[in-house]
Amino acid sequence: MKKVNRSEQFINRETSWLEFNRRVLHEGLDARNSLLERVKFLAIFSSNLDEFFMKRVGGLKRQIAARVTKKTPDGMTPRQQLDLIRSLVVELVEKQRTCLLDDILPALKKHEIELLNYADLSAGQKKYVNNYFKKSVFPILTPLGTGPGQPFPIISNLSLSLAIRLQRPKAKTYAYARVKIPQNRPRWVETGIPHQFVPLEQIIAANLEYLFNGMEIIENCPFRVTRNADIERNEEEADDLLELIEEELRHRKFAPVVRLEIADSASKPILNWLVRELGMMEEDVYQLKGPLGLPDLMNLASLDIPELKDKPWKPVTSPHLKSLEDKDAPRSIFNLLRKTDLLVHHPYDSFATSVLRFLQEAAEDKRVLAIKQTLYRTAENSPIIKALARASENGKQVAVLVEIKARFDEANNIQWVRMLESTGVHVTYGFPVLKTHTKTLLVVREEPDGIRRYFHIGTGNYHSKTCNLYTDLGILSCRPELGEDLTDLFNFLTGHSQHNSYRKLLVAPVNMRRKFLKLIDREIKHQKQGTKGRIIAKMNSLEDPQLIEKMYDASNAGVQIDLIVRGICCLRPGLQGISENIRVISIVGRFLEHSRIFYFLNGGEEEYYLGSADWMPRNLDDRVEAITPVEDKEICEEIRQILEIMLNDNRKAWDLHNDGSYTQRKPAPNEKERATHDMLMERATAQSQMKVKG
Repeated sequence: MKKVNRSEQFINRETSWLEFNRRVLHEGLDARNSLLERVKFLAIFSSNLDEFFMKRVGGLKRQIAARVTKKTPDGMTPRQQLDLIRSLVVELVEKQRTCLLDDILPALKKHEIELLNYADLSAGQKKYVNNYFKKSVFPILTPLGTGPGQPFPIISNLSLSLAIRLQRPKAKTYAYARVKIPQNRPRWVETGIPHQFVPLEQIIAANLEYLFNGMEIIENCPFRVTRNADIERNEEEADDLLELIEEELRHRKFAPVVRLEIADSASKPILNWLVRELGMMEEDVYQLKGPLGLPDLMNLASLDIPELKDKPWKPVTSPHLKSLEDKDAPRSIFNLLRKTDLLVHHPYDSFATSVLRFLQEAAEDKRVLAIKQTLYRTAENSPIIKALARASENGKQVAVLVEIKARFDEANNIQWVRMLESTGVHVTYGFPVLKTHTKTLLVVREEPDGIRRYFHIGTGNYHSKTCNLYTDLGILSCRPELGEDLTDLFNFLTGHSQHNSYRKLLVAPVNMRRKFLKLIDREIKHQKQGTKGRIIAKMNSLEDPQLIEKMYDASNAGVQIDLIVRGICCLRPGLQGISENIRVISIVGRFLEHSRIFYFLNGGEEEYYLGSADWMPRNLDDRVEAITPVEDKEICEEIRQILEIMLNDNRKAWDLHNDGSYTQRKPAPNEKERATHDMLMERATAQSQMKVKG
């Protein structure tokens, strides 16, 4: 048997993420999916890729610039990773565009939905869109020429532009200019006929003579830049963290370019001009067929044509919570939680009638003395923010930790900070060197028998929009020891407490890594003592080398391990003598899998945990995270059923192989499809119609 080196035991993080995005792309390629849902997944694929270039490619380029040669656990240097990334991205983008141009657009045309080129419009359609240009677009455009006294314009991140080559009458040299495609106008413009669209940049290109009067327009070409969002910051020396993040946002908009997307029709002169002026390498240029900026396909995917979409899903209210909705004699959620813990599973269970109701009732309840909450991301016009502000107005002590370093939500979170502060809420921003990622909400209530703590601990953000798109779990409870732990955690977050021990909670970076290692060691011990060892872990990403190696130890001992990992997975399953007893699946479908669940057989005394942390170094060492044990037996049984449904999925589940590739499961002949999200929607509907016992 060939000995496997340590570096060969790990899958590269970046290629693993690209394989995840390949699975997202597959949802667009898969003709079994509804047509506009396929368009949506093509948009998500592009949006994901934008973020990948901003964060990961930007970070690798910064490492190369700093001459970092340190290898990843799989043995690759930053330079090797960049080379591999380019080859994979070229392949994936080619598949995406072939699907869009040769499959999806012709299929949409059969349903009288067309994305046309300006050159293919009828005379009447051209007149219609040209009038639209003159009235609604031309007044807001600003052509920017370059040349003596006219430096190359600063081009903002992810903006779409036209590069134009011009010539003055009788001049022997060429001039260059840039026109930004306005983002406050629809990208796909109707041509006067419903559901027939033309890209805005093509309309502008057809009317450039209005912008460059008296000039000969030789050619024009659309292009789009992606800038590095992995900007180095010195948080420890910052006097004002809020000011530091605001400054970073200003720098990020015009940070170094890491990718240039340009139409494949671009001439050498235009391409050379852009590469030179943007200070880029040729390896950063991606020449593409068809329209650029495909995240904008989401606008087409949102067309109100039900027959081309999935059947709408409306989250249900669980029987326990439905019992509170008697309009004549409304009951308190606090009375309910004194009797039982509640599991909420979004988007199957309604966020509005569970978590949001809990907070809104707390904001109005006269017995509630204090509310404490962590916010990582939340929605625009958020009802969560409104409820917290209302609680403060009602005289309650409200403390909120808003993580202003949440990537790409910094500007929104700074806005929430200022709004909350204006209503009297005590707001803190977290730690300079740690992100606060935990999803926790604590309510302190005075009752006849004394102070009682009620709480929610979850896996997802308090976000009223993504709760309908992401799958997340949460526990509503008033268990005393967990409530005391949360009090200690909030003192750690908002004050200077150096609390380093917890009764029940697993808290990163305090005790979480150590606890998970002990839990795996315990399964190894049970297996060696003749009692079956068993682990099931569900998370978004698995990257941590120490935990991966510990699971390899468990596999070698005979422990059976099932991992449900949506995205990055650096563990190689099925390696002989290393990971033969480990299986890994990924579920990609209608909803974004976001919940984290951990199960340990423990010699028959089963233990379940859920919370905010993935098994990644950043979660275990560089973030504040919280994971709670699940102590209610009925809830444990619910979670067991959820895991069982996922492990038995034969439609949306993908099996990871030890070479890093994935294969999507397919039902056997005459076997019924078992798609996780469909089954959980059916389950939620059935449960919502049940009556609560007693």
